[in-house]
Amino acid sequence: MLAQILTAFGGPDAFSLRDVPTPSPGAGEVLVRVHATSINPLDYQVRRGDYAGYVPLPAITGHDVSGVVEDVGPGVTAFSPGDEVWYTPQIFHGSGSYAEYHVAAEGIVGKKPASLSHLEAASLSLVGGTVWEALVGRAALRVGESILVHGGAGGVGHIAIQLAKAMGAKVFTTVREANFGFARALGADVVIDRQEDDVEAILRETGGHGVDVIFDTIGGDTLTRGPNALAQLGRIVSIVDTAQPQNLIQAWGKNASYHYVFTRQNRGKLDELAALIDRGQLRPHVGAVYTLADIPAAHTRLESRDNGLQGKIAIAVAA
Repeated sequence: MLAQILTAFGGPDAFSLRDVPTPSPGAGEVLVRVHATSINPLDYQVRRGDYAGYVPLPAITGHDVSGVVEDVGPGVTAFSPGDEVWYTPQIFHGSGSYAEYHVAAEGIVGKKPASLSHLEAASLSLVGGTVWEALVGRAALRVGESILVHGGAGGVGHIAIQLAKAMGAKVFTTVREANFGFARALGADVVIDRQEDDVEAILRETGGHGVDVIFDTIGGDTLTRGPNALAQLGRIVSIVDTAQPQNLIQAWGKNASYHYVFTRQNRGKLDELAALIDRGQLRPHVGAVYTLADIPAAHTRLESRDNGLQGKIAIAVAA
C-alpha cells in the first residue's frame, strides 16, 4: 500500500511517499480501505515534533478515516467487509491515516452517515469528536445559554457553531471579516470581527452579563481575556496548547471554571454526531481537497496564517 511516512520531525518535506506492507487485522480489529482522511492542526504539530516523545519514527501519522471495511479479525461482531465506516485512529497509539489501509480497534469505529461523502466524513471525525467532548462533556452547554466560539470559520469552530445551535444555545463567534457570511450561514447569531474582538460589544449583546461558555480554538491571550466576556459561573473550554503565560485573576471574580480538552476516541460520540447529521443539524464543510501524494502541500497551506480556508482540508486517498 502507499503511505506518507514521516521520516523526521520538521517541515512538510519530512514526509516521504512509499510503498509499505498492508497491515492485517488482529483480534477485535478491522482492516479499512481508506477512501479519505483530512488535515488538522494536530497533524502538523505531530510532524514538527511537538509530541516527539509519543511518536516513534518512522511513522504513519494522520487522525481521520472514512473508508470501507476490507477484512475483520477474530471476535469482531459489529462490522463486516463492505461496511462504510468513519473514525479517528487512536492518537499516539499505532499507525495513522495517511495510507491506503488502516487497522483499528472495533470499539472506536462507527458506521459512516449515509448522507456524507467520504471526504465529508473524514473532515468531521476528529473535529466532531473534539467539539462534542468540549461542549457536551466538559462545558455541559444547556438550552437557552449563550456561547462565544473563537475561530468560528475553522475546522473545529465551524462544527462548534452548528452543535451549539443544535443544543439550543445563542451563538457568538469571532472570525475574519471575510468569513462573516460563512459564519452566519452556519447559524451564528452574532458575528464579531476577529481582528477587533470587541468584548464590550459582546457584553452589550448579552444584556451586560456575559456569555455562559467560551470555546477557545485560537489560543493567544484568550484565557486571560475570556473572563471579561464571561457570565458568573461561566465555563471556558480550550483545545489549544499554549506556552504563553496567562493571567486568570479576572476568572476568580467570575467564579469561572476552565476545561482543557484532548479528545478521546470511542464509537459513542460518532453515533451521536451521526444522529445530528441525519436530522440535518450538522454538516462539515470541505474547503479544499488534496491527494495523498500532496499531503506536504496541504500541511503547508493549513499552517499558513492567511490560507483562505473555510472548514477543513480533506485528502482523497482512493480514486
